[in-house]
Amino acid sequence: MKLRTFFYALAGSVLVLLLVAVGGFFWIAAHSPLSLLQGGGQASPAAAMFVPKQSPLMVSLLVKPDRLESFRLAIAPQSERRRARTEINQLKNSLLTSTGLDYEQDVQPWLGDEVTFAVTTPDFDRDDENGAQVGYLVAIATQDPERSREFLQLFWQKRAIAGMDLVFEQYAGVKLIYSQPSPTPNPQSPTPDPQPSLATAVVGDRFVLFANHPKVLRAAINNVQAPGLSLSNSKSYQQALQRLPDSQIGLAFVNLPQLSQWLDGERTTETVSPYEDLVVALELDRQGLLAETALLTSPGEKLTPAKPALSKPVGALDFIPATSPLTAAGTDLQQFWNELSNSVTAYDRLSNLINQPLAELQAQWGIDLPEEVFSWVKDEYALGLLPRADQPQPDWFFVAKKADGAAEAVDHLDAIAQQQGLSLGTLTLGDQQTSAWTKLTTTAASRPNRKRNRDAEAVTLSAEVQGIHTTVGNYEIFATSVEAMNQVLQATENPLLNDSEFQQAIAPLADANDGYLYLNWQSVHELVEQRFPIVKLAELAGKSFFDHVRSLTVSSYGSEANLRRGAVFVRLK
Repeated sequence: MKLRTFFYALAGSVLVLLLVAVGGFFWIAAHSPLSLLQGGGQASPAAAMFVPKQSPLMVSLLVKPDRLESFRLAIAPQSERRRARTEINQLKNSLLTSTGLDYEQDVQPWLGDEVTFAVTTPDFDRDDENGAQVGYLVAIATQDPERSREFLQLFWQKRAIAGMDLVFEQYAGVKLIYSQPSPTPNPQSPTPDPQPSLATAVVGDRFVLFANHPKVLRAAINNVQAPGLSLSNSKSYQQALQRLPDSQIGLAFVNLPQLSQWLDGERTTETVSPYEDLVVALELDRQGLLAETALLTSPGEKLTPAKPALSKPVGALDFIPATSPLTAAGTDLQQFWNELSNSVTAYDRLSNLINQPLAELQAQWGIDLPEEVFSWVKDEYALGLLPRADQPQPDWFFVAKKADGAAEAVDHLDAIAQQQGLSLGTLTLGDQQTSAWTKLTTTAASRPNRKRNRDAEAVTLSAEVQGIHTTVGNYEIFATSVEAMNQVLQATENPLLNDSEFQQAIAPLADANDGYLYLNWQSVHELVEQRFPIVKLAELAGKSFFDHVRSLTVSSYGSEANLRRGAVFVRLK
């Protein structure tokens, strides 16, 4: 098995183990005795002492994998237990492919209550001539040091028998074992490319370490012996942990600039983002998986402390049809947009992800949305999507509560539409009068209907609606089609806010928040995959998890001087 594949499998396994227990979670009764609902019993990963402060990514499972396996099988319906067991066995087998080892016999007896995977650096040798050499580290807690040493002995014996040259090295009192392949000359570079070289170590009686190069292991040991280097001694990281709940079964840490460098293969840009680190605490909920988040500011950056703006969902949600699979709602859209756009400017990949849908709407309506719309939305707003069966592109609609300058802003939008050659007309939907921006087109009549006089051929005049808007009470409503507007006007009879699926999707989130971003994954995932191919790749990699996803809800909980809190709830079926 290729070494990179081995580490990707380990990383994927940590992620999947965090999620494998929750596939059938909603079957749990209201008074479940399962202790995992109260967390794994460990507040933070001890292995953070091996991880540098500038690590792009660290993901930790803070509960013994056997407990998750038992949990998954216990909550699965009788008819699903065979499938659940198969998924678990496939995961175990993927870890030890081509090793000749058995999980239950060789690993399970010593496996402890923490498994941490980290990308320690985007380039561990910092040599531009041989490209980026990413450092991977896996730290596994051991509950039986003697058995874990026996495991490593057997592990390396099999490689020695296969003809691999082994190196035994004492480094800072720790015994390192690693293979020593010959470097492969690169005719394009005078410097030989470092070859992947699996390295292992047992640190005290607590952890078994795996890395993809001895340099990565040495750096991990240095981080322990010089505590100022490690993530566990980062003041901002510790502060974030204090703001997050202690009932987690897992924790993730992301250094945003370093992650961007790793993914894009480029050095970090001079553009400074207001945020540098993200810490995520993962908890089990009766309906799925709750991720409590803390975004930490970059050095020298300060936020204006702000409490959550809302104590209940905004009234604009009354206009959102229950059939809308994607909805964003909150207050003060201009402030939200300014904060969001400033936050992602330094990261091209994320910036493109956010700006692409906005650019499509701007192209259809021919307006600068941040300047012409967002600037006057100071109060409630809601944005939604409605799929269409007759065309691949969905309809969009937007609801905003009136504020000072709203009437003038709507008149200005009408003027822009007319300047672009669109006609402004009135259309009545039920009892509601609306204003439509239409584009008039002519089409030659079909040949059988043409008159014999070729100089007087018949034409058909049609009006294509480019946008439509109206006022209902204190709200301005915009839509991309008549059909979408009609659904919005009728939504008060069955709004998303009263839908049981939506209610359950927001139930685990705090009442005091800044709004919601809600996705009904079952309805919208195909559209998301079409627009963002990377999502399709993620689904393929984590199929056993995505098959169980019902919905996804994101919320923000306000900010302090150097961090912003929020949450993501993944509801599962």
